[in-house]
Amino acid sequence: MTIAPPLRPSVITPSLIASLREVGTMIPVLIRVLIRVLVRVLVRVSIRELIRAFPAAFILLLLSGVLMAQSTGSAAPSAKAAPASTPPPDFEAADVHVSPHVLYPFMDGPNLEGNRFVLHQATMADMIGYAYNMDIVRVQGGPSWLEWDRFDVIAKAPPATPKATLRLMLKTLLTERFHLIVHDGTAPLPAYVLAAQKDKLKLKESQDPGDPDCQYQPPPANQPPGTISQIVFTCHRETMSRFADDLHNWAGGYLDKLVVDSTGLTGAYDFDIKWTARGQLARAGADGISIFDAVDKELGLKLTLETAPRPVLLVDSVDESPTANPPDLAKRLPPLPPAQFEVATIKPAKPDTRPMGRLHNGEVDVQSLTLKMILTFAWDLNPNSSEMLAGAPKWLDSDRFDIQAKVATEDDPADAAAKPPQIDDQELQQLLRALIEDRFQMKDHWEDRPVTAYSLVAVSPKLTRADPKSRTRCEEGPGPDGKDPRLANPVLNRLVHCQNMTMAQLGRQLESIAFGYIYSPVLDKTGLQGSYDFTLSFSSAEHFRGSGGNGAPPADGASQGSAPAASDPNGAISLFDAVKNELGLKLEKEKRPLPVLVIDHVEEQPTEN
Repeated sequence: MTIAPPLRPSVITPSLIASLREVGTMIPVLIRVLIRVLVRVLVRVSIRELIRAFPAAFILLLLSGVLMAQSTGSAAPSAKAAPASTPPPDFEAADVHVSPHVLYPFMDGPNLEGNRFVLHQATMADMIGYAYNMDIVRVQGGPSWLEWDRFDVIAKAPPATPKATLRLMLKTLLTERFHLIVHDGTAPLPAYVLAAQKDKLKLKESQDPGDPDCQYQPPPANQPPGTISQIVFTCHRETMSRFADDLHNWAGGYLDKLVVDSTGLTGAYDFDIKWTARGQLARAGADGISIFDAVDKELGLKLTLETAPRPVLLVDSVDESPTANPPDLAKRLPPLPPAQFEVATIKPAKPDTRPMGRLHNGEVDVQSLTLKMILTFAWDLNPNSSEMLAGAPKWLDSDRFDIQAKVATEDDPADAAAKPPQIDDQELQQLLRALIEDRFQMKDHWEDRPVTAYSLVAVSPKLTRADPKSRTRCEEGPGPDGKDPRLANPVLNRLVHCQNMTMAQLGRQLESIAFGYIYSPVLDKTGLQGSYDFTLSFSSAEHFRGSGGNGAPPADGASQGSAPAASDPNGAISLFDAVKNELGLKLEKEKRPLPVLVIDHVEEQPTEN
């Protein structure tokens, strides 16, 4: 599950990925890439949970900086416009269109790349949240599609435009192109309240000047397989207001609601905090620690879920389709030349090197990844599927490589004021595709081939009719009843509540909700009309015996629905049993023609550096 540039440069490792499932999108949040394959929530699915299903492959996603997506902040909303005498800032030109389909959609950007404002896969709620500088939870009201439809915005702005001005420009665009009308208000919202505990406070006031800074601490290198690493952050000069926002980003697996600061502490502090990813608590046993216990025992603070009236931004009206792009758009906003690597080195990885990836200031650093891992990200494939990639030699999934590359920039390298290039997720994919095809002499094409797929049929539906005015969305966490089976049985580590969703929409959503099980869109054959609310509680794919090394159920032969169910000694429940027993529906396996990436030729050794 990300709404802004990466939080802070940080090394990405499999342990971080697993922990970042804390973050959660169903996507938005520590989540900008994990979900696109690597899979690529912050939804807020969980990137935390998603990550689990794709172990190492997620590393690449991480490259796009998704996982460490920055919070938009929880500042009180304000719909106030600039004085009438001051024209609101506006983009010089803007291309607004519906986003293309991707496997794991999440907001990518916004970035200012030269004179281009670039935003991909953003819902209307995402765009409003960015424009008004608030968490999208505070964006209330509006039509049901506000968190479902996704848009791309490519606009022209001066290269050094401040972020605050970009927000105002997007606000103007939403008003002019979507006819957005909003106003300030209040609404009862649940939130985790961060409070100080009297006589238990363990925070040390910072004596150093400077800006707040929290850094993820990677686990020790070359840990034994199966080691459960803790999530560790070291913070300096951190204010409690900022810490509340950071917690919401870092620990989305636990904190699926807003986190608000009620400590009354006004200083800046130095501290470390360490906890176990929610999806790994069961395996950690006595060594595990939840974010709630970590905040309590390590910092002397407390997190309590409370519902109270809070400032919100109420959407009065907004058009689902933007006004048409101007006819002279191509002239006013000509396509930029494709990004290129200025230099790139590829070499075999050293044995026992820990897989990881890092993207910082236009420099890509990949260590010990197989070419298949890179392909699944670059070509937007589900890394769990063995059928979406054809013609792959065996070494593609065994030989490991290190890649160091630097993105070319038009700025003078000697210019100290030159800013490093900004790379969005799509550009990174294009760069890697070009690099692999060039250096490994890879020839490939897309071709429709019969692959394993599913249809959704009705057996004995147990669905609740939805309020047609409610938002169409799925979120990681309990439904309105507040029941959370994960507390009693952490093996049931996936809990997804969906509202106002048609069966066709559920079929589309399952591919990202349960990518460890479902590798392609599910067809709706239920015959059920209208929209429904429902909650699914199940275990991620790696909990089942007989799964492959990536934790996914068998793709061929044996029925995936035959995986251990609730009666299994470990208490795991498969997606297939959850759909059948909790929703009264059934996922039926079938073969269906779908686009497959076919490798016609690829060299095992790259060309010389």
